[in-house]
Amino acid sequence: MLLLAVDTATPRVSVAIGRGGEVLGDISLDGGRRHAEQLAPAVQYLCAELDVDLSHLAAIAVGLGPGLFTGLRVGVTTARVMAQSLRIPMIGVPSLDLIAYPLRHASRLVVPVVDARRGEVFFACYRPVPGGLQRVTGYEVRAPRALAGELAALGEDSLLAGDGALRYREELGGLDRVELAGPGASLPSAAALVELATARYEREEFSAPDEVHPLYLRRSDAEIEWERKGR
Repeated sequence: MLLLAVDTATPRVSVAIGRGGEVLGDISLDGGRRHAEQLAPAVQYLCAELDVDLSHLAAIAVGLGPGLFTGLRVGVTTARVMAQSLRIPMIGVPSLDLIAYPLRHASRLVVPVVDARRGEVFFACYRPVPGGLQRVTGYEVRAPRALAGELAALGEDSLLAGDGALRYREELGGLDRVELAGPGASLPSAAALVELATARYEREEFSAPDEVHPLYLRRSDAEIEWERKGR
């Protein structure tokens, strides 16, 4: 089963192609907020390098966020248009899951933290279980100090990953029993998306393209500004 995986929830555009859960190739581009300019060429380049024809794809997987509004719209919309054109299903996976999954062998609580801008972070908590991770909280948005307070109240050994954990290391890294993962674990993994989406496809946990939507936890800056000007 050949699968295309795309994540654009952060400033990085990540694309991977996998077969049977194994990554055949991947590409990541960190170009700020140039998602619309970079995504389609990245897919074309990877397909050409791997000699893969899009018509051979069985499904398209996409990171749902939470993350950057513009990036998410570009990634999800592009994936939906491709899936509709090819008449294949989609698998949507929250991008926080994609940061957490590579850390599934940690013997502590795993907390991916994504920079949400406006002095806030997106996060969720995951507990290692046989074969992977189990999410034990909802997908949340908080100020870093509020997250620090929640972690302190839990009092558990915790491993924090993601660009939000790195940006707010002063608020989060100084807590007892909390460790920060390095830059290598700071962004969603397209390889993790291939593995997770393949498993879901095999369980027939896929969706029609028009059923796949970004995971937004708050309103966009544009919506807030529109409301402000309308008052």
